[in-house]
Amino acid sequence: MQQNKDGEQNLLKLFGLFSLLFFLVDATLFAKSFEDFKHTQSSSFTHYKDVQDKEFNTYLHSSWQEYTAKKTQNFYEKPKPKSTQKIAPRKIGNVGPLINILLPKIESKKENFSLDQKNQNLHLLYFGQKISLNVDLNIKSAQFYPQNQNGIVSFFNVLVHSKYENSLHDIKKITSKLALNSWAEYLLVKQISEVLYRRKDEQRLYTWFILNKLGYDVKVGLSEKHVVLLHWSKKIIYATSRYSFAEKKYYLLSSYTMGKQPRVYTYKQKYPGAHKALELSLKTLPNFQEDIHSKTVSFHQFGVEYPISYTYDKNLIDFLATYPQADYETYFNAPFSPRTYNEIAEGMKKYLDGKKASEAINFVLNFVQKAFIYESDQEQFGHEKVMFAYETLYYNKSDCEDRATLFAFLVKKLFHISAVGVKYKDHMAIGLNIPMLGDSVYSGTKRYLIADPTYIDANIGESMPKYKSIVPQKFIYLK
Repeated sequence: MQQNKDGEQNLLKLFGLFSLLFFLVDATLFAKSFEDFKHTQSSSFTHYKDVQDKEFNTYLHSSWQEYTAKKTQNFYEKPKPKSTQKIAPRKIGNVGPLINILLPKIESKKENFSLDQKNQNLHLLYFGQKISLNVDLNIKSAQFYPQNQNGIVSFFNVLVHSKYENSLHDIKKITSKLALNSWAEYLLVKQISEVLYRRKDEQRLYTWFILNKLGYDVKVGLSEKHVVLLHWSKKIIYATSRYSFAEKKYYLLSSYTMGKQPRVYTYKQKYPGAHKALELSLKTLPNFQEDIHSKTVSFHQFGVEYPISYTYDKNLIDFLATYPQADYETYFNAPFSPRTYNEIAEGMKKYLDGKKASEAINFVLNFVQKAFIYESDQEQFGHEKVMFAYETLYYNKSDCEDRATLFAFLVKKLFHISAVGVKYKDHMAIGLNIPMLGDSVYSGTKRYLIADPTYIDANIGESMPKYKSIVPQKFIYLK
């Protein structure tokens, strides 16, 4: 028995020695791994490919400050009406020249660029467009740790020492091929970040880094221990938090429409060479691969039904739906799908050719008034959303400024009429620079005849009684 007992004790001693040895080896490996991690994540890099990064690294280590947000104003001072007003329909007098709508030359189907190259290692679907690009996958090891200023510095240093140049080259190539504006380019970088990283903090840090490298003035900050991005915009972005740095305004888009005014802990300096502002205006539509759908809308006027059929590109609709609340000029001056416009113009031509100008313009006004259901943005989306004219054709419901953008676009294109948006505290109508009698407003020395796409069955020159004696708050000029 004693022999067995001695054997068990010897075995336990041997097991203990083995466990101690295993622990020491494991601890050594862990220590080595942790030291490697610290080296990878630390801010002690000494060799920088770009002198600007070394300079900026110093800024990131400097004393950060807390900044308080200011909420940008809402589009309207008063809530918009929840329902439309109606008037008894009356035929308009036939005045003006005879109309002959000229149909633009139908463009051939646009080229769908192939951007999925086999030798590239990151693939995504971007608004229906297959895209591939080269990414240094070692950056996936970058972590926002610790969750403070030092963690941001560490993340920056991992990326700045990576082979990020290939990604920048491919992003610039995609931006050029697809004719992306800066908002679309931001969405592209954001989507790449979502493929690379699971956590939002790291997605935002990657987006910040790449946008800075692309020349955009974007700041990174901390709010409630999480990463936020502040985008410089020359024009106001509504319904979100705004931060001031000298004369420049930066917007926190992650709090868009949420009603929050978070304090942000960040730095004053900008990334060297980052001089580009976030630009929401659209000079050309993005060249996405098309996803074409058909739609027919109709309206009745004096007992006759008028159907209008057209197609729309769902990928383009999805892109426009991402927009924050930009200034009205962005919406009123945005381009329109040539294909969709051609179809609408062709559909209207059969009704309008040979009519006098007053009757033809009135027909388009009645189309916008009655082919779509009125519903306020709050009821439809839960927040204010100004639609591009192209979106108004897609959605079954719309409110005053959505109808105004569509009507202004159509009369400008169909009849080559000068138009302005006429904005009141709680409403939007259109002014037409045409020599006809009726309710009108003046902008400078120019007289504009009122046309209200929300005043159902009203003719051009008929303003809602409420607004006849009110001076408009603002005019939106169309280029």
